[in-house]
Amino acid sequence: MRYATLAALLALALAAAAPAQAAPRVVASILPLHALAAGVTAGVSEPRLLLDPEDSPHTYTMRPSEARAVRSADLLLYISPHLESFLQPAVEALGDDAAVLAAAELDGVQLLPARRGEAGHGHRAPAHGEERAPHQQDYHLWLNPANARAIVAALAEALAELDPAHAAAYRANAEALRERLAELDARLRERLAPVRETPYVVFHDAYQHFERRYGLNAVGAVTLHPEQPPGARHLAELRRRIRELGAVCVFSEPQFQPAIVRSLVRGLDVRAGELDPIGSRLEPGPDAYFRLLEGLAEGFRDCLAAP
Repeated sequence: MRYATLAALLALALAAAAPAQAAPRVVASILPLHALAAGVTAGVSEPRLLLDPEDSPHTYTMRPSEARAVRSADLLLYISPHLESFLQPAVEALGDDAAVLAAAELDGVQLLPARRGEAGHGHRAPAHGEERAPHQQDYHLWLNPANARAIVAALAEALAELDPAHAAAYRANAEALRERLAELDARLRERLAPVRETPYVVFHDAYQHFERRYGLNAVGAVTLHPEQPPGARHLAELRRRIRELGAVCVFSEPQFQPAIVRSLVRGLDVRAGELDPIGSRLEPGPDAYFRLLEGLAEGFRDCLAAP
């Protein structure tokens, strides 16, 4: 009996000393998704952020080292091939065992149709039986905390399937994160209520998910596509709308040259603000998503509130 007990103790000691199975290698394309992934994997592993926060997914070209990181991932989290088109060759080279989560395709994630029109707003709803083409969707979906909650839930389940040993941790982290997101949502709704009716213009039409969630009143965008500079006719139409609709603020973005915005507001009685839809100045980590949306709310409040 003594020897059996010693053998059992020795077996337990060897099992404890044996290296644990490595946690899945998670790669997230952009900072908002990386922050959500970091919250779900807290205490288990750290995900890799593919794009530096100051890079824009609209104009990015992937380096060979980043392509290798994607190909070696156990789980890739990104928005859509229609946003991060640079990712497609690496995604196609992923092994059969890798999990790929495209946020735009997850259950519970709300997509909105891309807005069109001279001033960047107004869109035609699809006719009966007509499906909207993928490139006609607005993929800035992370700006709605309800979408973030759906992403967190799907990510936790995907990781639990890949790594059953840590399934309870992933699910507990996800539940705590979803509660924080609900609190953030309520806090932003209250904070933005005083400026809901105030008209403004954004640099590019990236904020529809945030605007719809909190009832904000955008009346135009400097450019529909940030990689394409706006023409003189579009800028003239925007200046007319700013005057007619009484827009009080025009927002630029840190990722793009502000010269166009300065030209647009020259001679107009309008304030200039800045919004950052992707968190280009934020430190990556599990709190970055919350700082991103709180920063957006602060940017709107600071520029739109009456002086």
